[in-house]
Amino acid sequence: MRRAFLALLLRDLRLAARLGGGGGMAVFFFLVVVAIVPLGIGPDKALLSLIAPGMLWVALLLAALLTLDRLFQADFEDGSLDLLSMGALPLELVAVAKALGHWLTTGLPLVVVAPVLGLLLNLPVASFPALLLAMLAGTPALSFLGAIGAALTVGVRRGGLLASLLVLPFYIPVLIFGVGAAEAASAGFEGDAGVQSLLFLGAVTLGSFVLGPVGAAAALRANLR
Repeated sequence: MRRAFLALLLRDLRLAARLGGGGGMAVFFFLVVVAIVPLGIGPDKALLSLIAPGMLWVALLLAALLTLDRLFQADFEDGSLDLLSMGALPLELVAVAKALGHWLTTGLPLVVVAPVLGLLLNLPVASFPALLLAMLAGTPALSFLGAIGAALTVGVRRGGLLASLLVLPFYIPVLIFGVGAAEAASAGFEGDAGVQSLLFLGAVTLGSFVLGPVGAAAALRANLR
């Protein structure tokens, strides 16, 4: 079972590297959203520095939503999903492999480029390590919770928008605690509020590791009947 899981994960990583589009498109969208913010609100460096943590999280969340439809749709269209559902690997572990592959090819690149884009918003360089920690703690939840919406809309033509609308309420806690932790990161995690936001963010991510695969597997079984 472990070999089957690793084989599925490596297959998704190879396909993502070969075909491209998903992670690269998300990073490009992230760049575009962050780049137009200074054009919209003006060159006030103090204001840009103030909104930088929240803006980075909002842009990251939107970029992650952009790629949800590729989690299961391609496998559904070529019949691979039917074979996976009949294999020895439970659908819950299939969902874990898919969500983990999505995070490695989309979420992780977004986290890596976030500090670079933070320079466009005058984010203090000293806050970069703490900001990365907060994003590393929260972004896996975007992929694992997003797997539920992607599974619910599998087989629906152009279901990417519908999947985004379905999972957006689940993303709200990630956004709230992520922004709270990111703002505390700009202040160097001074006080208890920043630490609490980071702990809550980690708790949401841990909960998504359970709820995401279970919900996605249930939705896949319903759609494959």
